[in-house]
Amino acid sequence: MRIPTAAGLWLALATTAVPALAQTALHQYADADLALGEKLIRDHQCSACHAKKVGGDGSAIYRPAGRINTPGALRGMVDYCSTELNLGLFPEEVTSVAAVLQRDHYRFPVQGKAAK
Repeated sequence: MRIPTAAGLWLALATTAVPALAQTALHQYADADLALGEKLIRDHQCSACHAKKVGGDGSAIYRPAGRINTPGALRGMVDYCSTELNLGLFPEEVTSVAAVLQRDHYRFPVQGKAAK
């Protein structure tokens, strides 16, 4: 029986685990309900809050220098807003809002099944 070396273990992990993690990120919004996300953004007046924070129409908040640069970071920021503002969004609602922001503002490269 051959005992794997550290390099061999690293190579095995790099060729199996990393693609699986990348695929998860790419499909993060695959089952999002865009209509629900749009409704939640309207109902919670997200644009008005963003305008108060950054001025103008609030759209400058969508590209802070280097802070939100992955779909996961975007979803995390939506979850943070929900928590900080006590909105009580469920995980699927957070994903739906993030999917709308992805579609309308961020446009990260997303491969695979399109969001509903």
